[in-house]
Amino acid sequence: MQDHSNSVASPSRQMDFARKLRRLGRRFWQGVREWSGDAAYERYLRSTATRGSRCPNLSAEEFYVEQLNRRYSRPNRCC
Repeated sequence: MQDHSNSVASPSRQMDFARKLRRLGRRFWQGVREWSGDAAYERYLRSTATRGSRCPNLSAEEFYVEQLNRRYSRPNRCC
């Protein structure tokens, strides 16, 4: 006769799986935000904090306008 007690996952195993699944979801979402550029402002704030900048940080709106100006102010030609 078989022992079926091992066929049901223990609660700690289920919690480990749930924790890994949440971590995977967070990493996926962070990757999507990085790919789309949505995390750029948070990255900017982290970089200014680590450099110890004395200048005040740009607001989110100012940052995005600056990004747009930087992206579209230089000539952009295909040929």
